[in-house]
Amino acid sequence: MTEHWTPASWRGKPAKHIPSDYPDMAELSRVETTLRKMPPLVFAGEARRLKAALADVVEGKAFLLQGGDCAESFKEFAADNIRDTFRLILQMAVVLTFAGGKPVVKVGRMAGQFGKPRSSPVETIDGVELPSYRGDNINGMDFTPESRTPDPQRLIQAYSQSAATLNLLRAFAGGGYADLYNIHRWTLGFVADSPQGARYRELGDKISESLSFMEALGINAQTHPTIHQVDFFTSHEGLLLGYEEAMTRVDSTSGEWYDTSAHLLWIGERTRQLDGAHVEYFRGIRNPIGVKVGPTLEPDELLKLIDVLNPKNEAGRLTLYGRFGYDKIEGRLPALLKATKGANVVWAIDPMHGNTLTANTGYKTRPFDRILSEVKSFIDLCKAEGTHPGGVHLEMTGQNVTECLGGARALSEGDLADRYHTHCDPRLNGEQALELAFLVAEKLKDERVDLQQRIAQAF
Repeated sequence: MTEHWTPASWRGKPAKHIPSDYPDMAELSRVETTLRKMPPLVFAGEARRLKAALADVVEGKAFLLQGGDCAESFKEFAADNIRDTFRLILQMAVVLTFAGGKPVVKVGRMAGQFGKPRSSPVETIDGVELPSYRGDNINGMDFTPESRTPDPQRLIQAYSQSAATLNLLRAFAGGGYADLYNIHRWTLGFVADSPQGARYRELGDKISESLSFMEALGINAQTHPTIHQVDFFTSHEGLLLGYEEAMTRVDSTSGEWYDTSAHLLWIGERTRQLDGAHVEYFRGIRNPIGVKVGPTLEPDELLKLIDVLNPKNEAGRLTLYGRFGYDKIEGRLPALLKATKGANVVWAIDPMHGNTLTANTGYKTRPFDRILSEVKSFIDLCKAEGTHPGGVHLEMTGQNVTECLGGARALSEGDLADRYHTHCDPRLNGEQALELAFLVAEKLKDERVDLQQRIAQAF
């Protein structure tokens, strides 16, 4: 991997999960040329700011919260949906900040999370075989030949929707909607309405007391404008490398290449081949990047990936997202943690993908208890190996969907059909995601108290 890198050098490598069946490849080339002329969606300085925040996560001084849709869609694109997911992430961040005693780096799976690798390139229904749905930036969900045919113009629509989403997110983040006092009031509403609210009330009351104390000292939005502003970053899986190449620009201040489609991009479990196109592309961009780490990855291969993707061992450059499954994490994660001692990487957990199953009703789903179990195991295993548990990566939505089993309202298989709206994988709904934040907060609080006690005993 020492050869010269360019934004297009990936084209000389094997590329998995990138569609090659566009009817008109010349049109695809024309669309990519058009995208090269479009304004950047994010800026290099913003990506560098995220990298600095993630460097704090590496050192255990901050915690990463990354979440949003499994796959964004054109059909469900609406300001209310963007607002609700943004608000949910902020609510979760306040709870995690208070319990963990450290700032939370907030990253959305938003403004570009369209394409999804699929286990099979085709789908068969009633004897009819068609290409699989691969995300709205490639083809459509309707089971018709026309819908399932890859269409390059969808890349233009994805760019436009991403730009509009980012515009709204920036307005929310800097325009007062993210006011800390408002966020906590919304969270108190959740505590009051939840069947398990009594369990969360103690933490909620302590946050209220802290905010009242701050107010009494004159710390409010008028005296400290940062109270109603937040840093919020975007991310997506960098799957369609033609699109990512078109959005890759030279930063005028540093002369380095940045992918301006998102602040952070990651390589998926299915596309992390050392000799593959995705690793080749990612090694050259200067954005913070991530890699999904599943149960088949061996320690020596992980170390080779780290050497290629973060050869200078820069803190904040590389995030590793474990995705094992609640029943596999204890058997697989410790060896990987041991292997990465000394590597400046963020270790985070994606408890969604390894815990997917098909219910008796035919719906793909994920049990809440398994998701929570994997997060707790992750924290315990990191502690045992002397590694900072850096964060969580969740597929979730602020909408009141019924896609994951369990939670405080004990959603059952019979409830899944009520509001099952996902275009791809099941997501935690707003109530389940905030409940998870409270439960993880309890775990982080216990870890913090335990650390403080051990330090006191040492002296």
